[in-house]
Amino acid sequence: MNAVTLVFVALCVFAIAYRFYGLFIARRVLELDDRRVTPAVALEDGHDYHETNRYVLFGHHFAAIAAAGPLLGPVLAAQFGFLPGAIWIVVGSVLAGAVHDMVVLFASVRHKGKSLSLIAEHEIGKRAGIVASFAILFILVLTLAGLSIAVVNALFKSPWGTFTVLATIPIALLMGVYLYKLRPGDVKGASVIGVGLLFLALLAGPYVAANPTLAGWFTLSRNQIALVIPLYGFAASVLPVWLLLCPRDYLSTYLKLGTIAILVLGIAIVHPTLQMPAITQYVHGGGPIIPGAVFPFIFITIACGALSGFHAIIGTGTTPKMIGSEKDVLFVGYGAMLVEGVVAIMALVAACVLIPGDYFAINTSAKAFSTLGLSTVHLPELAKEVGEQLQGRPGGAVSLAVGMAYVFSAVPFMKGLAGYWYHFAIMFEAVFILTAVDTGTRVGRYMLQEMIGKVIPKFEEKKWMPGIVITSLAFTGCWGYLVYTGDIATIWPLFGMSNQLLATCALIVCTTMIIRLGKARFAWVTAVPGILMIPVTMSAGYLNITRNYLPKGLYLLVGLSAVLMVLMTVVFVEAFWRWYELLQIHAPVKDKYGQLVLTDVDE
Repeated sequence: MNAVTLVFVALCVFAIAYRFYGLFIARRVLELDDRRVTPAVALEDGHDYHETNRYVLFGHHFAAIAAAGPLLGPVLAAQFGFLPGAIWIVVGSVLAGAVHDMVVLFASVRHKGKSLSLIAEHEIGKRAGIVASFAILFILVLTLAGLSIAVVNALFKSPWGTFTVLATIPIALLMGVYLYKLRPGDVKGASVIGVGLLFLALLAGPYVAANPTLAGWFTLSRNQIALVIPLYGFAASVLPVWLLLCPRDYLSTYLKLGTIAILVLGIAIVHPTLQMPAITQYVHGGGPIIPGAVFPFIFITIACGALSGFHAIIGTGTTPKMIGSEKDVLFVGYGAMLVEGVVAIMALVAACVLIPGDYFAINTSAKAFSTLGLSTVHLPELAKEVGEQLQGRPGGAVSLAVGMAYVFSAVPFMKGLAGYWYHFAIMFEAVFILTAVDTGTRVGRYMLQEMIGKVIPKFEEKKWMPGIVITSLAFTGCWGYLVYTGDIATIWPLFGMSNQLLATCALIVCTTMIIRLGKARFAWVTAVPGILMIPVTMSAGYLNITRNYLPKGLYLLVGLSAVLMVLMTVVFVEAFWRWYELLQIHAPVKDKYGQLVLTDVDE
């Protein structure tokens, strides 16, 4: 199959979905109302709550949600062939992922920017809220550890990529000062400065790598990178959103969207053929990369890009505290998720244009590859061009970069630049992931402040710096420890299962809110994907425990998996009972805005 056909079909489906299904949810289900004052305006504090330009906010939100999932998940899922992943990305994005992101963001905006656990407490009950808060915190720790390990594997001993990624930090600081202090509101000027400096950093990368002294400064070991990333997450969590997090995410969005647009153009020019079969022999299990069969592992391997619980953390974390109008929920929530679906499709294509022998050689150990009966074709030549060993580097990042370099270097006038494009792709992936790390760490800090604040009220004060620093250190230390001691083979499967479990929880919680708002006839929008994902996630968790962790003696991961599944089961049961109670109410009341609801709750 030609890659252009797959990309064209996906783009058409996404455009139609936004125009019709997204608008249907916005107008009929949620009834978005720009007359309501959003938390960013009502609770403006200049630190966490800050009304932000809708395009800048779209950039921040997209940069935060589009982490390792839409890049690495589709690459790893290529083991099953291109068809299962393509179907799940397209259908999942439209009917589950984008719906999830939009409704979760709406729920948080209506609840003053509160986290998912507090929304669950108000909509379902106090017990559900407490259970959900612990489960979500554990899941967020695992998510950030999984994402960060992908960065570690991509950047260690890579001076070019490390230099360029680190350069985005001072560039973002400069943009923040310019946009909010020197020339307030001058988005175009800040964009020109940011993009221009980013372009210069990209051009300087190969010269840094070629200079022995400079290369030595930016050639970091795995352990060094594993320490630097949590330190960055801590800084991003403590500093005001306008200074580092928002401008850096906005800046990286230019890089992300620009790269994906160029990749789409490159595919249109090159017309590469998908070398991976539509379905491989590994759909029934026994694959060298993903341990189980296509069901249920396709759903937890491709999370971001189809449906992701991490998005619920962002959608109830930083974004609702910065959105200026309710009507922007469609643009930011549904729209950004569809763009992430495009990213996932492009990642899948980049992996599947590789010869299967080259693909499996990169993503398996030399010992495992020797048992597959395959041989490499272009890999030795590519390794020579990029100047790095490519074989036996599992995790998805390297094979994605190789696939992107293959497409780019095949464009006329680009031949011979495979090495440049490979390192550019590695940097591109790292920036994708780090923008989720900084936002995720900040949200984790919010959650810890909320939880500790129930016992020590001082921690709930948003501007109390000791509380901000203490919770940031505690949260960063937890996921930083897992990054320093773990690896992709142990953390990623648990991350995938727990991430989808959180998405399921968010859909169920939001269904409760839709029913309470008197929209029970539309509850299927979130209830159907939420209920369908329960057996998917639970079976994946069971298989992870019995076939992956127990045989390897990974009892800590066994315990974490079991605890998360039990906690979420409690939330689901509480929610279903709440649905029953709400549906017994036949006399709606008016809330303080004059709208008819089944029952009113505190915001």
